[in-house]
Amino acid sequence: MAACIHTCRTETAQTNHLSCDPSRPHIDSSLYKYAKYCRSNFPDLVSCIPICLNQQNEMVSSFADDKDDEEEDDDLWLKMKEEARSDIEQEPILSSYYYSSILSHESLERAVANHLSIKLSNSTLSSNTLFDLFLRIFSNDKEIVEAIKHDIRAVKERDPACISYVHCFLNFKGFLACQAHRVAHKLWLQGRNILALLIQNRVSEVFAVDIHPGARIGRGILLDHATGVVIGETAVIGENVSILHNVTLGGTGKDIGDRHPKIGDGVLIGAGTCVLGNVRIGEGAKIGAGSVVLKDVPPRTTSVGNPARLIGGKQNPVRLDKIPSLTMDHTSHICEWSDYVI
Repeated sequence: MAACIHTCRTETAQTNHLSCDPSRPHIDSSLYKYAKYCRSNFPDLVSCIPICLNQQNEMVSSFADDKDDEEEDDDLWLKMKEEARSDIEQEPILSSYYYSSILSHESLERAVANHLSIKLSNSTLSSNTLFDLFLRIFSNDKEIVEAIKHDIRAVKERDPACISYVHCFLNFKGFLACQAHRVAHKLWLQGRNILALLIQNRVSEVFAVDIHPGARIGRGILLDHATGVVIGETAVIGENVSILHNVTLGGTGKDIGDRHPKIGDGVLIGAGTCVLGNVRIGEGAKIGAGSVVLKDVPPRTTSVGNPARLIGGKQNPVRLDKIPSLTMDHTSHICEWSDYVI
């Protein structure tokens, strides 16, 4: 996963009387568990048996699991603070950076708002202005906060290069770009299109990730490396999706209206892939690296090539028995290595 470089604030902090959060220092801006994957076309993974009296104990157990999930959400921020303190012990020169980025904040959403505001600010766009905007969005939309938690867990679980939650939070630009998009999308839905597009532009400039604020993105998203990812206005991405670098979810020309791909839950899209037009990638499908997809891909199948073709053929494609976005398996469709040797 590519990392992004952070410039620490070095000026003396002063109270910002114009901020909606006066307690926040003013500094010169120039300077899952995953969401439950319950889909009927995954009978080998999730039971779809109707509820009956004999399932009462299972229901009680399910409620207990939900409670455990809530407690785990509360523990995530505490875990991140523990990781930050451990990192400071190893690298004391980062103590100020870690304190201002993590340890001085009372919640994950507040820390995300602060970190993004510093990343996306410039000499004419104040970090305090962005912080107030991001924090207001997070405070009024708890679904976004939950999505942030699912996303950071997704990165930690699926990317072997991610050594900690703090590592993801501070350095993984795919994660940061996704959270900035969630704010931009909320603004887009509120009709604040100019501000939403401004955030899109800053994210593109800073993180090299271009996601139109109109695009709808689910929870548990991994943008691995993320450089060169382009997602169009009417694209829809489900939950627990993994997308690698240089992936385009684009249109096919100058058509207007609903013109971008729809990506189902649990999909894995390999590096350098282009999915073009209003096509549907079924739940649990896998798209091989470098593919160009112009037609629908059935659920739980593998599509590779330019133009993309289904492994096993269109009439009887090979069905995947695992969720590819979680396994991150890019090569199981290759029966023999000699098949790909020229």
